[in-house]
Amino acid sequence: MLIDTYDRVATDLRVSLTDKCNLRCTYCMPEEGLQWLGKSELLSDDEIVRLIRIAVTSLGITEVRFTGGEPLLRPGLVSIVEQCAALTPRPRMSLTTNGIGLKRTATALKAAGLDRVNVSLDTLRPDVFKTLTRRDRHKDVLEGLEAAREAGLTPVKVNSVLMPGLNDDEAPELLAWAIAHDYELRFIEQMPLDAQHGWKRDGMITAGDILASLRTRFTLTAEDDEARGSAPAERWTVDGGPHRVGVIASVTRPFCRACDRTRLTADGQVRTCLFAREETDLRGALRSDAPDEEIARLWKLAMWGKKAGSGLDDPSFLQPDRPMSAIGG
Repeated sequence: MLIDTYDRVATDLRVSLTDKCNLRCTYCMPEEGLQWLGKSELLSDDEIVRLIRIAVTSLGITEVRFTGGEPLLRPGLVSIVEQCAALTPRPRMSLTTNGIGLKRTATALKAAGLDRVNVSLDTLRPDVFKTLTRRDRHKDVLEGLEAAREAGLTPVKVNSVLMPGLNDDEAPELLAWAIAHDYELRFIEQMPLDAQHGWKRDGMITAGDILASLRTRFTLTAEDDEARGSAPAERWTVDGGPHRVGVIASVTRPFCRACDRTRLTADGQVRTCLFAREETDLRGALRSDAPDEEIARLWKLAMWGKKAGSGLDDPSFLQPDRPMSAIGG
């Protein structure tokens, strides 16, 4: 069991498969990209599967989310999913993606055992998409979403970040579109994930702003805390249901007290929080032929030291120095 000193138990593992991405979202990385990890620094497919096996069979992990960078850029992704689906007990598996490669991979991922996907899409306007991502791939994302739904990777969740002066007026339009296509929409407050450190608290679109905008067109009814559980999104039924919308208010309404996550970076480090500054090296243990029991011990020790909160609710918060693309969302 992965437990910390605040009696939180981690059952949800986020696994970053690569630091690379085929978009250059303005709130994530500079236009020229970043200095990517070398091949020898990245975990191999076998190393990833071994760590997930240890987490599932020895440490109580029940859910695995594959992230990046962009996880669909990982050549061995389908095989990794297939091997993890064969574990006993079998974890629930999902993937967070920008959707560009889903049209060609959704069917194979479903057959391998993936349960569902989260797709990032911040706008319905191709020109705004190109401005936000610095790439002209809006059509590919829409086709990827359709492919995921048709393959049965459901519920298909769409993650949207609203940026001042770009897409901050699109919340009602995005929700109407998601309902029409049977996607579950979740808005995420912009977090300090950018390597160029351009994030400013006083310029972000807050959960309150988003809800006020949605209520100009929809009636929202809040779900109770019991239904939410440890999920990061506060959820509302829309116009009496059955459709729902979520808001992840990481900055203005932190949910750290209910956090059940542990994170594995693309280069084999355990992170107890997306914004933690400390890491525990599992790659070194793997490559020095440490037994499973030793790796499990190191992982438990890392989680025991998890802090009470992320620090995002502190106005003096400074972004971590390490680029977020290798850590995963």
